Parts: sequence; C-alpha cells; structure tokens
Amino acid sequence: MKMIGLKMIRKQKNYNQLKVAMDLCISREALSHYENGKRSPDISMLVLLSQYFNVSIDFLITGKEFQKK
Repeated sequence: MKMIGLKMIRKQKNYNQLKVAMDLCISREALSHYENGKRSPDISMLVLLSQYFNVSIDFLITGKEFQKK
C-alpha cells in the first residue's frame, strides 16, 4: 500500500529520506519502499513514524486526517 501522507509530510517539513531514515534508525531504501508502496511498515514502525511527524497513522497512509461521520 502506497503511503501517500508519509511522503507528503516529509516534503512539507523539507526533510530528505536520508535524514528521516537516520533519525529512525532504518535504511533510506526502507523508507523509500514505504513511501512507494513496495513494502508496508509494521505496526510499531507506523507508530514511530506517526510520533516522529506528529500526525495520525491515518494521515500517514491516506494523506487525510480521520473524519468522524
């Protein structure tokens, strides 16, 4: 699954993939795979990314915040 919001928030903060990868102790390639849908992060990585960027997991995946109906 392509993580639309992950790439969006990274670019909004003007972070390159290498900076984020180093901060989170993962490879740049792994981050690239998450952004492009070649690999899906596990739950603990989703939580870590959510905390790092201070956004919801829903935002990381869809690029939109969760809307209550």
